[in-house]
Amino acid sequence: MSDSAEPKKAKGKGMKMILILGVVALLGGAGAAGGLYAAGAFSHEETGPKEDPNKPVLVLKGEDPEEIAKAHAAPAESKGEDGDSVAASAHGAAPGLGHGKGAGKGIDLPTPADPSKYQATYFQVQMPFTSNMADSDAFAQISIAVSTYYDARVVEAMTTHEMAIRSEVLLMLAQQEQMALITPQGKAQLQKKLKSLINDVLKQKTGYGGIDNVYFTNFVIQ
Repeated sequence: MSDSAEPKKAKGKGMKMILILGVVALLGGAGAAGGLYAAGAFSHEETGPKEDPNKPVLVLKGEDPEEIAKAHAAPAESKGEDGDSVAASAHGAAPGLGHGKGAGKGIDLPTPADPSKYQATYFQVQMPFTSNMADSDAFAQISIAVSTYYDARVVEAMTTHEMAIRSEVLLMLAQQEQMALITPQGKAQLQKKLKSLINDVLKQKTGYGGIDNVYFTNFVIQ
């Protein structure tokens, strides 16, 4: 009887060992999977989307807008393996001119909450805008300047895309009524419209706005 009982005990011990090893292997696999998941999540966090180098940045008082633009601009173009020129920015666009993040629709660059901390840059559009009025034979001639709290890429974009901006401003000016523009309220409304219009053109052309305000430096209705 004792001889037949011992193999059964031995067999029972063997089954227990197999079960223990299976549980250990299962726990080890779960731990490894959890470790891989955590490592993957950490790696994804580190290699996530980066700030678009083409996006203009705010300029603190005392800083040089041009130097800030150079410091934050996308790297210069480099030669690819086939010898073609390849832009090295995150979106393959030249600084200030490419269709970066939000191209087409574009992204608004908001006015800072405390403008007193930032450097305002002013840009005078050299040629005046002249157009007939919508409701009379009179014509309006205006000269404008713009301001921005962002780096020099905004002013560079204004210069680069001046023809597109000029065309849109003239179209808008031709839609204005003389009786509205002779009032201070009408002029203030036109300022707001021009700011939105210019930012829309810049967003379409560069991906970003950045104009904080529009100023009339000359306003004549005849």
